Amino acid sequence: MAETMYALVKETAAPGLTLKRVPVPECGPNDVKIRIHKTSICGTDLHIYNWDEWSQATIVPGTVIGHEYCGEIVEKGSEVVEYDVGQIVTGEGHITCGVCRNCREGRKHLCRNAKGVGVNRDGAFAEYLVIPKTNVVPVKISSTLTEDMVSSFDPLGNAVHTALTYDMVGEDVLITGCGAIGMMAAAICRHVGARRIVVTDINDYRLNLCREITPSVITVNTMREDLKEVMKTIGMREGFDVGLEMSGNAKALAQMIDNMNNGGNIALLGIMSKPPVVDLQKVVWNGLTIRGIYGRKVFDTWDKMIYMLESGLDVRKVQTHRFDFRDYEKGFAVMNSGMSGKVVLDWTTADKE
Repeated sequence: MAETMYALVKETAAPGLTLKRVPVPECGPNDVKIRIHKTSICGTDLHIYNWDEWSQATIVPGTVIGHEYCGEIVEKGSEVVEYDVGQIVTGEGHITCGVCRNCREGRKHLCRNAKGVGVNRDGAFAEYLVIPKTNVVPVKISSTLTEDMVSSFDPLGNAVHTALTYDMVGEDVLITGCGAIGMMAAAICRHVGARRIVVTDINDYRLNLCREITPSVITVNTMREDLKEVMKTIGMREGFDVGLEMSGNAKALAQMIDNMNNGGNIALLGIMSKPPVVDLQKVVWNGLTIRGIYGRKVFDTWDKMIYMLESGLDVRKVQTHRFDFRDYEKGFAVMNSGMSGKVVLDWTTADKE
């Protein structure tokens, strides 16, 4: 194995990334080393690329970014007996401490000391990644469970965690925000038995793509359509039972609160750029429940996600663009344009030089 590898590095405190050769990470006794095959670009990666306020406060220049991936185990530590070299895997992106109260009580997704792969430590936009064995998720590749799809398991897990927060069977669901996670959440809601599913956004490309993935959803462009009028048209008289806020837009959250049925349940995944103004009087008077969602339940969400894919959930169309890793600039450009779903980078060409 070579001593250096290609990696996408946040080299300077400025917009952009640098493709450069860096040392191959070393594998500890409880680690596995993964040869990366495919990665997907996350909204978090886009924030880092654009060097926004959150990135400036969070990312240390010199970090290899990326946390959505699929690859092959090429080395394992002396204490690793659970996995084999050659096995195809992905992994949970939060490295948890294992000793805080939440970790010890089986709520690793709420670990106070978690470190994010590709955020607080070197990540997967590289030829090789090293993670603890406790973070490995083995997968069986098939015609429907492709390596491309597996590389998007991290955000699909966000969608699963959010969508399964509340009982969906026979419920009317409002999803605000039609990014990749919102699209996948709509498909999950349909898969588990929701009744009406309404998805709002202001991006026609993404709304159209959402209907391709889940034809039965009702999409609403709130720039030119009135949500309340749409609700009347589809026979809704009392409001939504479940709301999934995926946009990180304060106006969308306010609209969701205005259109919930009394006793409705809201799950918040979208991150607001600034603290929103929320009318808590409506939350109180209408008996609403609001719950924040972060990451994925480890590993309950992963198991449910894989089982749903095995039982017919199909969100492959959410992956709209594929590029060689050397063309990463094109991938980030199409992400910034808003005219894409998930963007996949192929790293298998690195060993063909």
